[in-house]
Amino acid sequence: MWFKNLVLFRLTEPFELSQDELESRLNTLHFHGCGELELSSCGWTSPLGRGHTSLTHSISNCTMLCAMKEEKILPSAVVNEIVSARIEETESRQNRPVRKKEREAVREAVFHELLPRAFSHSRRTYAYIDAKRSWLVIDSASAKAAEEFCSLLRKALGTLPAVYPVTAQRPSVIMTQWLRENASPADITVEDECELRSAGEDGSTIRCKRQDLSVPEIQHHLEAGKEVIRMALTWSDQMTFVLDEALSLKRLRFLDLVQDQAADMETGNRAEQFDADFSIMSLALGDFLPRLLELFGGENYQSYQNATNR
Repeated sequence: MWFKNLVLFRLTEPFELSQDELESRLNTLHFHGCGELELSSCGWTSPLGRGHTSLTHSISNCTMLCAMKEEKILPSAVVNEIVSARIEETESRQNRPVRKKEREAVREAVFHELLPRAFSHSRRTYAYIDAKRSWLVIDSASAKAAEEFCSLLRKALGTLPAVYPVTAQRPSVIMTQWLRENASPADITVEDECELRSAGEDGSTIRCKRQDLSVPEIQHHLEAGKEVIRMALTWSDQMTFVLDEALSLKRLRFLDLVQDQAADMETGNRAEQFDADFSIMSLALGDFLPRLLELFGGENYQSYQNATNR
């Protein structure tokens, strides 16, 4: 269980629910598949997968959760084709044009006729709560999916005091400085990918991949006022990732220094392997996340206070 993307949330209050209490509350929103007339359904399922019933799985102070969402697939082209045929048949039979409200009624009727026969697909979103360090870490490349996860968790718990982490200095400013000065902290290696954007809502964007970022062309863009909004980095030979201006990590990959620890642990089944991977991953991220905040001047605690007071 190695996360590939990270959307981070800071817990602004201590997370004090026991595993049994958390399990009980998640169970109120246990996942069930879409009903015949449901377009989507979401709820909690076991992070250990099929054959397991527990909705939580804890290692030390970290608890893994898994949200599952099922959605019906009903292509608009199929709906439109049937609606058009029915409207054409009505106009021909009654020798009159079909009015707007009638068209809407036909569309709604067709939609509900097709919905029970529609195919569906499901998506699992994993996350873990680090109660000791006050983190909610979601494995998602989509901010929208991460927000949906938080909403589902908030609904189950009744409250969820979680906010995006805010640092004293903007990540874009610091990453731009690393690139401009060709000097990053000793434990950070700038790789061969970045995205630059000009100031303003309509600013131009430059994307570079497999590019030496120290070349004059990149410096010219920086001198013209562009800022780094995404950059590929490696931290301390332990993990490589693409960091964006919101402190989200994409394409996270744990390197041999971390992976070898998992390989050295003897496991007899899938559940034991899950425990080993989860334990090593959460420990590595437990070391990395404070350093991530430190790179950008530490946390802006005042912003958390302001968010709490709203």
